[in-house]
Amino acid sequence: MADRTAMSARIRGRVQGVGFRYHTRTQAVTLGVYGWVRNEPDGSVSVVAEGPEQAVQSFSNWLRKGPPGARVDDIHIESREAQGLFKRFSIEH
Repeated sequence: MADRTAMSARIRGRVQGVGFRYHTRTQAVTLGVYGWVRNEPDGSVSVVAEGPEQAVQSFSNWLRKGPPGARVDDIHIESREAQGLFKRFSIEH
């Protein structure tokens, strides 16, 4: 796991009802990042992801802007140690 890293993020703004989760999954798959995304009851979106360091960094940068139609007002990202827990990137409900 030395060449892999992980992150968790909480994104606030106009991030629900705009396809944020679906675009996030597409971006993760494109970059080769595994983990999950889900809507939270408070209107935010949570993400957990792991993969190659450069891919996770690119993914984090993409989350700061989000897809067209979204507006990211605030994002909190924490680095984590990769544990190899994920085999794909999923949308959690």
